[in-house]
Amino acid sequence: MFTSPFQSEVTVPKDCSVVWVQDLFADQYTGGAELTSQALIDACPDKSSIFRIHSDKVTLETLRSGVDKLWVFGNFGAINAALVPTIVANMRYAILEYDYKFCLHRSVELHEKIEGSSCDCAIRDIGKLVSAFFYGARHIFWMSAAQRDRHLERFPFLSQRPSTVLSSVFSSETLAEIENLRSTASERKGWVVLGSSSWIKGATDAEQWCKVQGLEYEVVWNLPYFDLLQRLARAEGFVYLPRGGDTCPRMVIEAKLLGCKLYTNGDVQHAEESWFATEDLERVEEYLEGRPSVFWNILRKEIPGNQRISGYTTTYNCVLGGYPFRQSVASLLGFCDEVVVVDGGSSDGTLEVLRAMQAEDDRIVIHVQPRDWTEPRSAVFDGQQKALARAICTGDFCWQQDSDEVVHEAAYQKIRDMVASFPSNIDLIALPVVEFWGKTEKVRIDVNPWKWRISRNLPHITHGIPGHLRRFDAEGRLYSQMGSDGCDYIRSDNFQPISCANFMTKSAEETRQAALSGSAEALDLFQTWFRGMVEAIPAVRHYSWWDMRRKIKSYRGFWQRHWESLFDVRREDTSENNMFFDKPWSEVTDVEIEDLADRLQREMGGWIFHQKIDWNRRTPHITVPFTHPVVIEEWLEEVRS
Repeated sequence: MFTSPFQSEVTVPKDCSVVWVQDLFADQYTGGAELTSQALIDACPDKSSIFRIHSDKVTLETLRSGVDKLWVFGNFGAINAALVPTIVANMRYAILEYDYKFCLHRSVELHEKIEGSSCDCAIRDIGKLVSAFFYGARHIFWMSAAQRDRHLERFPFLSQRPSTVLSSVFSSETLAEIENLRSTASERKGWVVLGSSSWIKGATDAEQWCKVQGLEYEVVWNLPYFDLLQRLARAEGFVYLPRGGDTCPRMVIEAKLLGCKLYTNGDVQHAEESWFATEDLERVEEYLEGRPSVFWNILRKEIPGNQRISGYTTTYNCVLGGYPFRQSVASLLGFCDEVVVVDGGSSDGTLEVLRAMQAEDDRIVIHVQPRDWTEPRSAVFDGQQKALARAICTGDFCWQQDSDEVVHEAAYQKIRDMVASFPSNIDLIALPVVEFWGKTEKVRIDVNPWKWRISRNLPHITHGIPGHLRRFDAEGRLYSQMGSDGCDYIRSDNFQPISCANFMTKSAEETRQAALSGSAEALDLFQTWFRGMVEAIPAVRHYSWWDMRRKIKSYRGFWQRHWESLFDVRREDTSENNMFFDKPWSEVTDVEIEDLADRLQREMGGWIFHQKIDWNRRTPHITVPFTHPVVIEEWLEEVRS
């Protein structure tokens, strides 16, 4: 199946956007696969952007020169197998599967005939390699549902990858020629048999059937393509009896469209699909006319520079809460193609601010979903609001951001570049968070310095409580065990967590923990490492604890009740249950809050308020050279004053 790695180098031109890899092209061999590929190439909105290359000419240098392109692999039997792991790990690609490349003989029936036993290639090296290649694809295009199902029987995990039954594809010129031949056909005479020498095509079986039926027939082979169409237009019928699964034989479709009677068997794998199993030829033609658009509409988002990003966030009485929500949305507009805001029924002017922004920029989509925020289990609404906002997104990628998070202008292009080279085997990526502690240069390390941030817009990805933490109270209301904030990335079908790629390595986390335990050396190492990460990849500025007075007040008025709701706990307003003061919240004055905020900012580098403040245990912090985003400078001045 695969070829030698020793070959001349071919580099990918810089001005192309799609690299099309195939063993042969239609100008070399007019087979069904080659004609389908050519029809798709011709239908590309920018045909000049496609660079064609033969499978056996692909080298490591070829891949390196085209790493920023979209690759389409048609028949790739001649490719160097040693390159497949590199392609899977590094390239953005789609696969057009015309037959059964997981099988050494590209047909399970031919395998059994030659080797005398059922095909076991799925568990051989070739099957493992090809299925891994398929799994790494951004999209798999099948020729028929039966072909797809045969693959999924052997490789169930491929059901997790996006795929489409495309069918054989015809150019608009070919369909017009077929319609013209059908409309002008006069006398029909004789049957046509495909005279292929390939065992799988069953030519002798077709001839034998014609003889048994006493039919006049003609064996056709190696005719120029349009001569073949003319011959079919004059024929009474076409008989085709493949000896194994033929995924979507083009000649069967051509014969039907040209008005031939058909005699086929169950190995014509598209025969029972609804678009073909009809006598309405216009319906067949309409289906076929739309297939190139289906193909390119799917791949459009994979071509570098064409991906759309949807930012999404949630709001509720943000004016009253003092959140920089307007600045957060403004930063999203710096790199997103749309920004979805789901508001929980604000009554403090938040919606009016958002609608004023929307009037100036129609990329903002506002959806109001009121909630009863006094409901005993209102904490779960946070994840539900995020899930709703995500569901409204129409982009190819989704960027989640809270209303007190802001992206620096310097990161806008980095985010677009990240989307253009998003790893093919990753659906969710975590990015750095710069967690400010007060109105100083202190950056916290006592909380995770990362957050789930950007993901593919796949229908099964949502927000909520992971399955192993989901619980229900006596009234059947959902809550969470400790371990979730109610907004985790989970699958919508089974509530399992979504796998995430994270820049935070095991050694970096160990260094952070050592720094928190008092190691000055570890603190310095972690600071150097984190500064490098913030410089190299997009980071978000989090201003939750910037205005410390506001934050402490929000604990008194909202957050303590929120966590009680989420975790099904009830804490009375006592001095023991107040993690900030040695008195009940009801006795705490605004002056005391201001004094505590000033002291926390001055003496500490952070504190997680699951326990009372221990002034003898100073939380370490780091500093990160930075300038604040321009969009938030006005808000910062307001807070400072």
